[in-house]
Amino acid sequence: MVFGVISPHPPIIIPEIGGSETEKVKKTIKALETAAEDLATKNPEKLIIISPHEEHGFRVPFYYLGKKLNPALKIEKILVTNPSYEYYFNLGEKYRKKLEPEKEKTAIIASGDLSHVLKEEGPYGFNPAGPKLDKIIVEEVKNNNPQNLLNIDPAILEEGAECGLRSILFLMGAMSEAKTEILSYEGPFGVGYLVAEFENRK
Repeated sequence: MVFGVISPHPPIIIPEIGGSETEKVKKTIKALETAAEDLATKNPEKLIIISPHEEHGFRVPFYYLGKKLNPALKIEKILVTNPSYEYYFNLGEKYRKKLEPEKEKTAIIASGDLSHVLKEEGPYGFNPAGPKLDKIIVEEVKNNNPQNLLNIDPAILEEGAECGLRSILFLMGAMSEAKTEILSYEGPFGVGYLVAEFENRK
């Protein structure tokens, strides 16, 4: 595992779709362009994309992050279907153990948005659990501390209405020793968008 990226996946960040609205997500777009450069320097031979949604869940992150990658790159898509958070953390650990002996340079994109209830005018209105949940996720990603994410109060999880935490936990299970960096976080449309990098210390 050479590199990992947490990427949001709203179609609105693609200029052809979002148009002038992309002005409101400049931080996210800039962070994804930075992550694309950093990912390309690792020259991965295989890319795993894990997402809770078909179509935009895979396509939106790859629109930015795939721009500078080898066209012959092997891509494996994992669709999140199990409700358990622990399941995906354990699955990430299994992938790490399985791939380590193979010596194939592998990168992971964890596709997902954070809370959907950050603003009254957002898609699902406002719930105070939303900002609380996002603060916890950003902090524990920064510290690469999955245990605290697995121990989040279930009420905050449910009321916070996130979609990407299982993808993030998969990445954290696969890259438990990685150094992490938060590139951006914002929620201009009432949905939390996090961009972060994971880089193995080896």
